[in-house]
Amino acid sequence: MKSESAVSPTPLPATGTLRMYTTFWCADCHRAKWFLKARGVAFHEIRLEDSEEAVEFVLRANHGKRRVPTFELNGRTFHGSPFDPRKLARELGLEDPARS
Repeated sequence: MKSESAVSPTPLPATGTLRMYTTFWCADCHRAKWFLKARGVAFHEIRLEDSEEAVEFVLRANHGKRRVPTFELNGRTFHGSPFDPRKLARELGLEDPARS
């Protein structure tokens, strides 16, 4: 497992650890990580290649589909495929009209 976090994390409206389930080859995952880092949002990256449990979690969260990135925050899950920065901002409570 690999953990990534920004230097000065932006607190999310919801408390807890943002978990991001990814694969090394996923372009949407790379875009989502860039989005989070650019906004100073701390997250914990879990690569499916490193954990069979992560694969099972993603399949359960996405009704049998291996959709990445998949996010989990405080027991709530959502996917980011295809990558949509506005949707991700809304899901995380980071809506910023200047950036939308």
